[in-house]
Amino acid sequence: MISSFKRGSSFPAVILLGLLAAAGFVVTRSTAEEARIAPPPALDEQATGKTSEVAVIAGGCFWGVQGVFQHVAGVTNAVSGYTGGDKATAHYDMTSSGTTGHAESVEITYDPRKITYGRLLQLYFSVAHDPTELNRQDPDEGTQYRSAIFPMNDEQARVAKAYIAQLGGSHVFQAPIVTTIEPGKTFYRAEDYHQDFLAKNPSYPYIVFNDLPKIANLKRLFPALYRPDPVLVGVARS
Repeated sequence: MISSFKRGSSFPAVILLGLLAAAGFVVTRSTAEEARIAPPPALDEQATGKTSEVAVIAGGCFWGVQGVFQHVAGVTNAVSGYTGGDKATAHYDMTSSGTTGHAESVEITYDPRKITYGRLLQLYFSVAHDPTELNRQDPDEGTQYRSAIFPMNDEQARVAKAYIAQLGGSHVFQAPIVTTIEPGKTFYRAEDYHQDFLAKNPSYPYIVFNDLPKIANLKRLFPALYRPDPVLVGVARS
């Protein structure tokens, strides 16, 4: 069962934001990260002719990360889950302890003919999370909320490493990037009640305050990659 509010949330603040959202007011945060558009990667994956590839990333609560990539053109599925630990501990209550090695993560299935791995990473660094936050995102704190990339193969690892170095050299962010690259990890799907949480609960206070601004930034900053209707878990779209 999900608690009424994610850990670390301010009760009065989220209640007020929820009431405003329910009343039709647009509630967004004014943050410095809105102006931080990461440049396209100089090194990207090579075209192979495949029609489907998988990427796994982590950047805080998986509700928002899943929600962002469900609105990205070329993504055919985005599933919330756990990566970094063992299968036996890939459960919400256990992962929430911060002792399992898992991070709340999202497995993204995409068509590389329409969007590349590098472009997914560009969105990941630009709008999905803040890569300068160590072991936390928004109000959530702990290693389970770390910024991490879980490459599925050597090429993804090479692209991710080169892109982090590129961003660091270009000083897009005022603080150092703390995103880790963790190859050889297995993704485990999260419980059903976590899937499509943003799409199903757009007025939930945590979503209103922390995650809807990310969707708005995706639409505003990357209009060519924005898809109005999210692709929901188990529903394949082009």
